[in-house]
Amino acid sequence: MSLHGTFKALSDPIRRDILLHLKEDKINAGDIAEKIGISPASLSYHLNLLKKNDLIIETKEKNYVYYELNTSLFDELIMWLKQF
Repeated sequence: MSLHGTFKALSDPIRRDILLHLKEDKINAGDIAEKIGISPASLSYHLNLLKKNDLIIETKEKNYVYYELNTSLFDELIMWLKQF
């Protein structure tokens, strides 16, 4: 886990909004873009940053790509923060 990359990914309000939508369940990119109100190209950029920093997991089912939180990374992040 790269803390610098993780915190940089979390610093953007759009990416935080994406993560809030993913906390309920896994969602496909089209539904995320619709809920947040951003273009697919912009969403793709944000999803790639979140994936690169291991904050989300991508799974493919039939013709759709679904995204969900990587809860193990959040557990590690919480453990790191608790030391303060």
